[in-house]
Amino acid sequence: MLLPGTGSDEVFVRSVFTRPLAAFGIAAVAPPPPPGESVVRGSLALLDRLADAERQPLLVGGISLGAQLATEWALRNTDRCAGVLAALPAWHGPAARAPAALAATATAELVERQGIDAALDAATAGVAPWLADELTRAWRRHGSGLAPGLRAAAHHPAPALAELGALPVAVGVAACTDDPVHPAAVARTWATALPRADVVETTLTALGADRESLGRAAALAWLRAWHRR
Repeated sequence: MLLPGTGSDEVFVRSVFTRPLAAFGIAAVAPPPPPGESVVRGSLALLDRLADAERQPLLVGGISLGAQLATEWALRNTDRCAGVLAALPAWHGPAARAPAALAATATAELVERQGIDAALDAATAGVAPWLADELTRAWRRHGSGLAPGLRAAAHHPAPALAELGALPVAVGVAACTDDPVHPAAVARTWATALPRADVVETTLTALGADRESLGRAAALAWLRAWHRR
């Protein structure tokens, strides 16, 4: 199961992962994100329900917050997890002043003060058209749940480095070297802390031209990590 990032949605996750995983014979399952402040506990509950329904370990993952929640779930369910696809992890441990957490909090405040239209105007000014389109679709779908969801994500700690060091499953980490909100240094730190992990780097520029570039990076990293016994 694959989980989206903060303020994103399953449409984007599917566009990133469906075909890269199909090349391995794996179906990408990506449900809509739980609404509002339930995004964290609701996403973990979705993973629990799917694991209960399946009779084999799950390959889990996601983008940004989704990557962090999937890894958190994997740490609690090592016997039910076949691996993790962690694309664009934004921090480890408490968010503190991580760029993604600061951006989520600032956006939530703007949405609460001025509404989604004003927040979109600010967020899409000067960004690539593909990113503006993604934000516009996803944020409008979240509607009144956008700000609470952003706040819940910004305050939720990611797995600490010591916790990552105890995860036995293979983890594929993907980073975009030109993404200031999800620094590639964080992805590299994750990969170093994890016992069985690899990191493959791409760029936001490539992602704009080809959504699957990020999914291929994560899948390739996972395959490399899986071969590390």
